[in-house]
Amino acid sequence: MIIQKLQIINFKNHTQKNFDLSPQINCFVGNNGAGKTNILDALHYISVGKSFLGNSDFNNIKHDEDFFSLEAEVLGNEKTDIIKIILPKESKKSIKKNEKTYDRLSEHIGFLPSVIISPYDSNLISDSGESRRKFIDAMISQTDSEYLYNLIQYQKTLQQRNALLKIFAKNRYFDAENLEIYNEPLSKFGTEIFNKRKSFLAELLPFVQHYYEIISGAKEDINLIYHSDLHEDHFKNILQKNLEKDRILTYTSRGVHKDDLWFEMNGNLIKKIGSQGQQKSFLIALKLSQMSRIKKLTGKTPILLLDDIFDKLDDLRVSQLISLVNQENFGQIFLTDTSRERTESIVKRINEESKIFEL
Repeated sequence: MIIQKLQIINFKNHTQKNFDLSPQINCFVGNNGAGKTNILDALHYISVGKSFLGNSDFNNIKHDEDFFSLEAEVLGNEKTDIIKIILPKESKKSIKKNEKTYDRLSEHIGFLPSVIISPYDSNLISDSGESRRKFIDAMISQTDSEYLYNLIQYQKTLQQRNALLKIFAKNRYFDAENLEIYNEPLSKFGTEIFNKRKSFLAELLPFVQHYYEIISGAKEDINLIYHSDLHEDHFKNILQKNLEKDRILTYTSRGVHKDDLWFEMNGNLIKKIGSQGQQKSFLIALKLSQMSRIKKLTGKTPILLLDDIFDKLDDLRVSQLISLVNQENFGQIFLTDTSRERTESIVKRINEESKIFEL
């Protein structure tokens, strides 16, 4: 999949930008605050319909403007499609493919897969399990529409069960039979989610280990440990055993919405023993592994978004990463940097067709 043209209107700090893009490497260089990351975020919107920074859609409309618009010309399988996203301040977001509006965002997910590597990835190591669950879900959803459907249905059912628990507490009564209506669908969708996560992560691990060794040049033992209540018991049993606890807390306390993914190095959490360089190398290996899995499962090569990653890597890791880009067909690459000189040096070493856009 290749993005040939990109138009940005009233998006964050950009009034209007038009780019004719290289099919291989596109570099956006400029000082901090110039809006380089915002361009990558626009590309992420085109891919999955939302910001990778977690911002509310309306917060991305340029100050004092009434809307933002993003449009991309995408080439795939010798056919060109136009993806357009419009968000008026007083209305809901619309995503169109060739002027036809999607009924649901889920219909667009997977059309143009993407992987982003940015400084914000450090949150995956330092934050709570919620960040890692969202990462797992986003990874699998780009390649598996059934998983995305199960996830949406699970979250809807979970919200309904939690709402009923709160009603019980507010009105000071409890009806276990009424609550049990939600246990069957919650168990069904949750078990499907658990099985997909377990198999996907098991298949992902060898890729992470492989890429980590190449990037870091080191021999640390890297592991992904998937933690879930469903390793120990069936979902229905878990719900039943925690019924009284849920009644007191007024929410569903156990289930796949509490799963976590631990990143380990030599048997310890990487956030506790890993150096900054080791953590950075691990996160890059994780994202490149995601890219390889998407390509293998869908036949599509995702676009690769690299946000300011060279600034935090030493020369050895930069060299290893460049060598890796040369060896593997990572498709169309978009990167940002504050240094044009460094960017030009890196691009020359990759030996691919490139364009540098100065902001």
